[in-house]
Amino acid sequence: MSAQLDELDRDIIRILQENGRIANVEIARRLGVAEGTIRKRLDRLLDEGWIRLAVALDLPRAGYPHHVFIGVQCEPQAVSRLAGALRRESAVIALYLIAGEWNLLIEAAFDGPRALAHFLLHTLGQQSGILRTTVLQVLETVRSPADWRLPPARPGHILVVDDDPDFVEFCRTVLTHAGYQVSSAASGEQALAQMHLSRPDLVLLDVMMRDIWDGLHAAEEMRADKSLAGIPVVLVSSIADSPYAGMFPMDASPAADAFLAKPIAPDRLVAEVRRLLAKRG
Repeated sequence: MSAQLDELDRDIIRILQENGRIANVEIARRLGVAEGTIRKRLDRLLDEGWIRLAVALDLPRAGYPHHVFIGVQCEPQAVSRLAGALRRESAVIALYLIAGEWNLLIEAAFDGPRALAHFLLHTLGQQSGILRTTVLQVLETVRSPADWRLPPARPGHILVVDDDPDFVEFCRTVLTHAGYQVSSAASGEQALAQMHLSRPDLVLLDVMMRDIWDGLHAAEEMRADKSLAGIPVVLVSSIADSPYAGMFPMDASPAADAFLAKPIAPDRLVAEVRRLLAKRG
């Protein structure tokens, strides 16, 4: 199993928790990635056991108004045997091995009091090793496991390196709204110093600052530094509209993972950041 869920995985799961029937193409549109990426991510999440598809049933409306939790205290040597027997019972919704006064916690549903009594007197009553039980009747479900939502991960830290305060503010507004933490630096030298103090998850790096190749030189220094080499770098610049356009290979810089030409559309910026962070994850 993979070590962790990355940001794109969490976004997909949160959308599915809102609507489990949503189409892959709609998830892709909302997250700004390709539909094939969503399909592959879902296959992996299912295959590796991160998620499973299930139906949350409204028990009273389905004819099972008696929803209970049953605590079972038993002899230590009987716990595994009882768990194995109870997990096969059709009335059992969930079965938990717990710490404390009780050894097992059974969540079960019944269509009436007679079915509940039969379960307590016969299903449980005929099992050896049980010391005592307690029954908790659910009167109303205020919040169920199906209502729980995956909390956000630590927000990705994006370092925006640019000597144009307006562009820095644009990136800060767009990326903060998308859920990222944003810091900034005004030169390649300042950015490298900051990165050694607080390692970012991705760097947006302007090409022309103190000199016309300031950002490119900073990216090359990052690639040469083992502690920074793995950080995705997006070079950004208006160089395509400058006299230096022919000097810079905008689509083929070995020091960068991507290049974005200014001005950048907000959705394009967010999509590229998500793509690179997902790729890194």
